[in-house]
Order: sequence, then C-alpha cells, then structure tokens
Amino acid sequence: MGDGIAELRAEAALEAERQFVLTLGGFALEVAGATLVTHEKLPAPRFNFVQEVGVGRERQTAFFERALDHYFQRALRPTFRVPAPAAAHLDRGLRRFGFVPRAAPLVLLLENGSAPERFADGVTVAPARSGELDRVASFWTDERERPELAAALDVAWHHPNPHERLVPLLGSIDGEAVAAAIVYRYRSAAGIHFVATRPSARGRGAASALVAHAVGTRVAGPDAGHAILADSARLQARLQRLGFSPARTFVEYELPRSAELALPAPGPPGPPRWRPPR
Repeated sequence: MGDGIAELRAEAALEAERQFVLTLGGFALEVAGATLVTHEKLPAPRFNFVQEVGVGRERQTAFFERALDHYFQRALRPTFRVPAPAAAHLDRGLRRFGFVPRAAPLVLLLENGSAPERFADGVTVAPARSGELDRVASFWTDERERPELAAALDVAWHHPNPHERLVPLLGSIDGEAVAAAIVYRYRSAAGIHFVATRPSARGRGAASALVAHAVGTRVAGPDAGHAILADSARLQARLQRLGFSPARTFVEYELPRSAELALPAPGPPGPPRWRPPR
C-alpha cells in the first residue's frame, strides 16, 4: 500500500469517526488547527474530543482558550488528540491548563488484507435485532444514559443518512450475549466502535470474534475499509494479529477527575487589543 493511499485511508477513517459522533446527535466545530467534536447529551470523552491539534506556538493561547471555553461552558471534559510526537509547545500549553497525557498512545489501525489468526471457538456473532438495542446499549452506559444512546442508535440504524450505515453486533456464548460492538460506515470507511465484553466472559475471545466477524463478513458492505482505535499496547498487538496495521498515533491528553472546569484568571485589565471602526 503506497504512502499516499494509506494517508487517504487514515483521513477517511478519522472523518468516519467524527461522523459517528455526529450521527448519534453530536456536532463538530472546525477551528484553525483542530476539530472540536462535541456531544452535549453524552458527556463521556469518547464523544467529546479535540482532533488533530496542529497549532503554531504564537497562536496556541487563543486556540486553547477558545477550545476550552467551548467545552467548559457545557460542563464537558474533552480529550485532546495531538499527533505523536507531541510538539513541545502544545505539551506545555495543555499541561498549563491541567491536562496530562495518558500513559499509552491512541493508535488508529487499518485493516491490511491479511488473514486474521483463528479466534476462540464457541462464540456466535450476529447483527442485533431491533428489539435488542437496550441490551446493546447496556454494554457502555448506565441506566441514566442508556435511553439517550439507545434512541440515537435506533435513529442512525433504521433511518441512515446518505453515505452511511450502522450495524450493531452481539457476541454470544451458550446463547447469552456477552459482547457487543458497533460498525459504522461513512462513505468508504467503516469504523469498529465500542467493542466491549462482560467482565464474566473476558478472556474467551468474544471481542476478537466481533472484530473478525465485522471484517470477514463485510457487514458494512463489500467495498468498505475497516478501521479501529487502540488505547493500549496489548490491544494493539491483538488487533495486529487480527489483520490490522497502525496508521496514525496520537498522544491523548485528559483532565484528571480532580481538575476544576475553569480557565485561569485573565490577569489585570489592560487596554483593548483592537479598536472598532469609526
């Protein structure tokens, strides 16, 4: 795969991930240097992140204040995804506002066409039925947030916009649903999202079976290229054995739970930096 094609596929995968948040009821605000992805009704960082931060040293203060004001006014705690290695001035700026890098990088992986290793037997994977959306949503939300996510999934699943397709998957062992995932396609890129397994069934290959099924059966369409994010070295290694290759790496900055959602004091008042026209 040529570098140019790989770059286009990575860009398409990142765009599809943003569209996934949008189709579930969120929105994205593009500013110079980044895209602010926001979902006010689903406050988790998974739905609220600043993508592709590329801001010059001389413009970072205004950028950070604008971005943080956008989220803090909504009482949301975003994460910032900075292409690795993070520029020194961005690292200093984010730390100044209380953000710290997560221990492991966030890696975007694309399917590479190789045959995946054999995953565990005994796991049955199939698209969810209409009446199972609450069960699907229960893998990622508590009772308070579940109706919002289930309703959003229902709309995107049964009433998709042009160029998109959403397929919920359930993995079962002995007839019991123990794992779930969402495959969301936008144009040519299909992201595999929310792969989760019940604690009692972990270590039995259910998550791997979901990913392998999504790619192997082409549930998003025969011509879709699949992508998935990994936030740990263990998960990245597992996905590489399932036929994925790293394409982009980000340093992901987050606010500690103890951090207050407030901007630093602006300092003493000074003269205006601009004058209105006469």
